[in-house]
Amino acid sequence: MADYVTPPLIVAGNSSVDLARGVCDHLIGQLGGLDVRRFSDGETFIKVLDNVRGRDVFVIQSTNSPTNDNLMVLLLTLDALRRSSADRVTAVIPYFGYARQDRKDQGRVALSAKLVANLITTAGADRVLAIDLHAGQLQGFFDIPVDHLIAGPLLIRYVRERGLTDGCVVSPDVGNVKLSRDYANKLNMPLAIIDKHRPSANVAEVKAIIGATNIHNRDVLIFDDMIDTAGTICNAAEALRAEGAKEVYALATHGVLSGPAIERLEASPIKEVVITNTIHHPAGSLPDKIKVLDVAPFLAKAIDRIHRHSSVSALFRDI
Repeated sequence: MADYVTPPLIVAGNSSVDLARGVCDHLIGQLGGLDVRRFSDGETFIKVLDNVRGRDVFVIQSTNSPTNDNLMVLLLTLDALRRSSADRVTAVIPYFGYARQDRKDQGRVALSAKLVANLITTAGADRVLAIDLHAGQLQGFFDIPVDHLIAGPLLIRYVRERGLTDGCVVSPDVGNVKLSRDYANKLNMPLAIIDKHRPSANVAEVKAIIGATNIHNRDVLIFDDMIDTAGTICNAAEALRAEGAKEVYALATHGVLSGPAIERLEASPIKEVVITNTIHHPAGSLPDKIKVLDVAPFLAKAIDRIHRHSSVSALFRDI
C-alpha cells in the first residue's frame, strides 16, 4: 500500500483488538493506545493514549455481546477523539449490533437501529465503515457517509478453493433470495429457497423447500449475513438432508453464535460452518467444524482507500 505523509491512526476498541492488530499488519498505520476501565458502579472510563490532533483516526469496534457495553465503549471513544481535535474520525464497525431492530413491525416499539446510528453520529463519527449490515438500507439511517463492505468475495473465494463446484445455493428464507441468487450466479450454481415461518424471536420452522429438485445428491451452500442462535440454519440443514442433499455447508459473515448456537451446530448435519472474524471468539472456543476467515486484509484495503480519499467501491473490482 502507499506510503503516507501522515499515516492513519488505528484505535482498537476492546471487542476488536485482535482484528485491529491484523489490520495494522496489512496497513502502513499506527495502532494507538486506548485505556478502557470500568468503575465499581459499572460506569465506563475511556482515555486515548496518543496525540490525535489533526490525525485521521479509525476506531475499530464491533458492537456484539455484551452489546450495550461495547456500544458505550465505541461512543465514548468517538467522543474522546472529537474532543482531542482529531481531524477526522471513522467508526469502523465490522459487526453492527441492533441492526435487526430496523423497523416498527409492531406497535409501541423502539426503532433501535436508527437511534444507535444517531448516537454514533452525535458522539463524533465523521463517517462509518461497516461490513454486511443486516439490511443495506441501514446506510440511510446515518446522516454521515457510510462505506458498506460485502464479505461475499471472501466467501466465494473460499468455496472455489474448497473445490465445491457441483453444488446448489440455498436461500435460508424468502427475504434473502436476492443475495442468494447473486451467490448462485457468481458460482454458476442453481438456487433453492427455504420457506420458513418464525412464530417468535429466534425460533424458525421450515415449511417447504422451493426448488427441492436442485439439491438432490448435491452439496448445498447456505449463505446468510449472520448465524445467531443457529436454530434457522440447523433446521434448514436437517430439511435439506431429508430432501437428499449430499453435504450441507453454512457460510455467514458474522458468527454471533449466541445461546445454544455452538451446541446446535455441533449436533447438526452441517459438515462445515464458515464465518469471519468480524466478531472475536477466543482461541480454542470454537469446534473444529467452524472455520474462521480473516477480514483484516480486506478491511485494511478499505481503510487505506478512505485515508487516501480513493474509491472504496473499486476495491470489489480488484477482488
